[in-house]
Amino acid sequence: MDPQGRQFVADGGHDGERRVALFVDGPNVLRDEFDVDLDDVREAGATAGQITALRLYLDEHATPGLIQAAEARGFEVVVTSGDVDVRLAIDVTQFAIEDRADVIAIASRDTDFKPAIETANAYGCRTFAIAPGEFGRSDALRNAATEEITIEERDDDGPTLVGYDE
Repeated sequence: MDPQGRQFVADGGHDGERRVALFVDGPNVLRDEFDVDLDDVREAGATAGQITALRLYLDEHATPGLIQAAEARGFEVVVTSGDVDVRLAIDVTQFAIEDRADVIAIASRDTDFKPAIETANAYGCRTFAIAPGEFGRSDALRNAATEEITIEERDDDGPTLVGYDE
């Protein structure tokens, strides 16, 4: 039950599959050092249920090619001239308060999202911390979230969407 007395059903209570809102912190995830592809992030989020919101947050330094490639992969791209973290955290909190998702998934290595995860937990959402590799894990996010997953380094030489290290 959430702080406003709403009750949630364990399976999501909607069409039998949990609604997952996936929020990706672009500047902290799409880096050469992690070798993470957006398809990998989406697959990690989909392990928690049906993705109903798929957002990639970028700053003004993102390349047009990165934005275009992300949109082609189905991501809603949110470009902000201010702090990406603030916009993402506000959106996570809004989704939780408005019951727009059963699972809030955040792909990041940034501990700034711990309060947003805690708020989503308080409103009855399951929370899912997605780390972009072993060296991109945040213990604070892992401990705050109800579940966590680490994206393994890619074994193939397939395409990646890196836009901040070039």
